[in-house]
Amino acid sequence: MAQSAGRPTLEAVAARAGVGRGTVSRVVNGAPGVSEQARAAVEAAIAELGYVPNRAARSLATSRADAVALVIPETESRIASEPFFAEIIRGVASELSETELQLLLILVRTERERQRLAGYLSGHRVDGVLMVSVRSEDPVIDLLEQLGLPTVLGGRRSELEPLSYVDSDNLGGAVAAVRHLLALGRRRIATITGPLEMEGARTRLDGYRRALTEAGLPADESALVVHGDYSEQAGERAMTRLLDSAPDLDALFAASDLMAAGAMRVLRRAGRRIPEDVAVVGFDDSPVARHTEPAMTTVRQPSEEMGRTMARLLLDEIASPDRAHRQVLLRTELVVRDSA
Repeated sequence: MAQSAGRPTLEAVAARAGVGRGTVSRVVNGAPGVSEQARAAVEAAIAELGYVPNRAARSLATSRADAVALVIPETESRIASEPFFAEIIRGVASELSETELQLLLILVRTERERQRLAGYLSGHRVDGVLMVSVRSEDPVIDLLEQLGLPTVLGGRRSELEPLSYVDSDNLGGAVAAVRHLLALGRRRIATITGPLEMEGARTRLDGYRRALTEAGLPADESALVVHGDYSEQAGERAMTRLLDSAPDLDALFAASDLMAAGAMRVLRRAGRRIPEDVAVVGFDDSPVARHTEPAMTTVRQPSEEMGRTMARLLLDEIASPDRAHRQVLLRTELVVRDSA
């Protein structure tokens, strides 16, 4: 059948670029698996011929929605207050910027919103899903497994997580933090945990315990361990409790920079000098850590790199749905500043 006059075809682009039709399709769709040389040739041919993809026809032919969802089961205030989320979003967006995929940010906080998300995803309106703030018993992840949508998690539900995920070395980071405090001669080391329905928080607590056990100092958990939710307010509440239960504490490992910042505020109000009386280490290396007084020693986790890696794995799963799931653990690093 004759083409509309003057309208270049996918085949014409392939011929001009000297590649196969499938290669042109992958470049047009923003899919991985194309060499830089081939991609450049295709893009040059598209520009020279003035080829414009027929998005409606392409969607029908490939059953692609040309969109991926980033699902965050948190409130707007939590997302706005925690730099971790901004860095994840920045990493995901930068990795998708060279593709034609639209990034949709979806917040899920209530049962009604979960049901609405279920209907949305069941309609195959996205090609894949990224999800952070992963909790052990999250019905959204069960839904993703049932639908068979390409999915990559930021974090994991447990060590036996079957889906693809990208996580930081929470255990190693926590061990390094507490070993550092021990090396400074601290012996009454408290911790403020994250929410223990999250594997990352449980693992950071495990790292705290491991480092103390290695040093022959089993934790006095009834006095020295208080649970929080990663927020600054939780850090303030937990530090107040710790000063009551363990007034002789000489160090703190907090499972987030925000909690550490809140704790430092309480310590100053109580007349405790940092680090002379109480050394403090946080976790994240967010901008918060660089602006406390004194500047905060913390564990750097590569949040933006996590976002980029999550997006990269998802692109691979969209392009090859039958490929094996992959798990990536990113290194953490202790950053020593004045608080410890």
